[in-house]
Amino acid sequence: MAKSVNPDAISFLLANPSPDFSSDAPTDIVVQILDLKKAGNKFSFMASDGKMKLKALLQSTLSSEVESGKIQNLGLISILNYTVNDIPMKNETTYSTQTVFSKFLIVTKCAAVSPALEAEIKAEGKMEESGIVLKPKPEMAITSEVKSEGTGIILKPKQELVVKSAAQIVHEQNGNMAPAARMAMTRRVHPLVSLNPYQGNWTIKVRVTGKGNMRTYKNARGEGCVFNVELTDEDGTQIQATMFNEAAKKFYEKFQLGKVYYISKGTLKVANKQFKTVQNDYEMTLNEYSEVEEASNEATFIPETKFNFVPIDELGPYVNSKEFVDVIGVVQSVSPTVSIRRKINNETIPKREITIADESKKTVVVSLWNDLATTVGQELLDISDKSPVVAIKSLKVGDFQGVSLSTLSKSIIVVNPDTPESNKLRSWYDSEGKETSMASVGSGMITATNSGMRSMYSDRVLLSHITRNQSLGEEKPAFFSIKAYISLIKPDQTMWYRACKTCNKKVTEAIGSGYWCEGCQKNDDECSLRYIMVAKVADASGEAWVSVFNEQAEKIIGCSADELDVLKSQEGEGNDFQLKLKTATWVPHLFRVSVTPHEYMSEKRQRITARTVAPIDFAAESRFLLEDISKMKASQ
Repeated sequence: MAKSVNPDAISFLLANPSPDFSSDAPTDIVVQILDLKKAGNKFSFMASDGKMKLKALLQSTLSSEVESGKIQNLGLISILNYTVNDIPMKNETTYSTQTVFSKFLIVTKCAAVSPALEAEIKAEGKMEESGIVLKPKPEMAITSEVKSEGTGIILKPKQELVVKSAAQIVHEQNGNMAPAARMAMTRRVHPLVSLNPYQGNWTIKVRVTGKGNMRTYKNARGEGCVFNVELTDEDGTQIQATMFNEAAKKFYEKFQLGKVYYISKGTLKVANKQFKTVQNDYEMTLNEYSEVEEASNEATFIPETKFNFVPIDELGPYVNSKEFVDVIGVVQSVSPTVSIRRKINNETIPKREITIADESKKTVVVSLWNDLATTVGQELLDISDKSPVVAIKSLKVGDFQGVSLSTLSKSIIVVNPDTPESNKLRSWYDSEGKETSMASVGSGMITATNSGMRSMYSDRVLLSHITRNQSLGEEKPAFFSIKAYISLIKPDQTMWYRACKTCNKKVTEAIGSGYWCEGCQKNDDECSLRYIMVAKVADASGEAWVSVFNEQAEKIIGCSADELDVLKSQEGEGNDFQLKLKTATWVPHLFRVSVTPHEYMSEKRQRITARTVAPIDFAAESRFLLEDISKMKASQ
């Protein structure tokens, strides 16, 4: 039998705007999707049962189902969880005493029943669009009541109406009941994914998975205090809640990390992407009238960990941003634990580094700190020979060696998770990944910002701007782009080091034979050579020494360190080594460099490091110069 819609599905949805799916709701609400289109990071559509239509929206968590083709226009879906909200609309045709509301179906969970059908399903009779209602504005009071009685009309005076909330009624009836139990009884607990700014009363049940410090601020409106918490519900959905001033003082001690709470009477707004620390379209604000009650004396829950993975080769735009990322990868190497002394308080904390790779054929170093270094880190070291898969949530992206990752106090690491992403990665690694040559994601990576990858033409300066400002980079590394020539590469300098083929760390000659890697804690019969050298660069304003590492040096010299070592060993038979270095000089390059101070022999100096090296793109360079000339003319 052909799959079809439920003929009364829309009527049921309108009659049950916030159902409790643990009780009497039907298990199969099937509608057809019409006019499916993208709306921001969500998808909007018209839900149809053949007789009626209703405006609807798929939550952003379901966008992947549309993009993968599981949910299609003219297709059928079974709605498993939803809410129907009244959303105010612009009222240009009705009287000012009425506000137009549109019923909107928010689908938070569904399953695809059928791909696109040949045509729209229509029942006999006229199709009608439901969901438009007119409501009086709350400030316009109705002062009298008209009643027909026989042939006369009697006007009754307005009676005083006392409005009580459900919580007040239940409190009066159950004075001795626990506050959390009252809140649980008065409202249905909503999943976080179903909340939006247009919703009315709601209650959520969440665990505090992150708590910030109380901070003070001062602006044009005065002084105050603020703090925020990270809340996670049973499904693993997260949201950030912020409290200011009186609310901050009221709830700071109440919110305890790891405890579960019922929360209501908060407000939502679209999240500021610049400051959000969790994956949610909205952020919550609690004021002094919000209700927060601990869910004690009842079963709590451990939130399901949900990941939003970023491929390793796409980490660039997140460097030094306030947004955290989730990654999944195959462990390539695990270092032993080392102790790092903090400059702030002289405290010693453990640190361990792991290198992971994914299907983008890129690797990245993840620094594990504190307990993660000694617990999960040790577990990974013990099974490192089996190349385990790790999924890591909430990582900070830094710019060490181009791109690096660091764990935070709220980071979560799952070893060999049983997920489709993990199984796919494992299959790829076993079939081809283990034999594939991997490169660090930092190689050739341009410094990134919140707005995306930095261009070689941004922050362009002359060398003299760097060398004359010795204070550059004192607080944090300063980044610039320069166009310069390689003017000198000293042939007698130490140009490379012996490196482990697995983790690229320095190795030493082992007793007997082979090479010992401290990072991998193993002997290897062979090692590779990796560049670590300095080169003098020059432009029209001056010259400077620049530190150059392996990937950048290969672009400058035109061969690997192993190949150059072979030429050097044959120097007695010819001059190929010297010729190779000479050929590399007086060639123009674009450089992205970092500038930091350092001390050498008690003397303060600048350290200029080449982060990226690229050949001159003459078309792009010409456009850059023309734009520069236009700016100069405009300023005159």
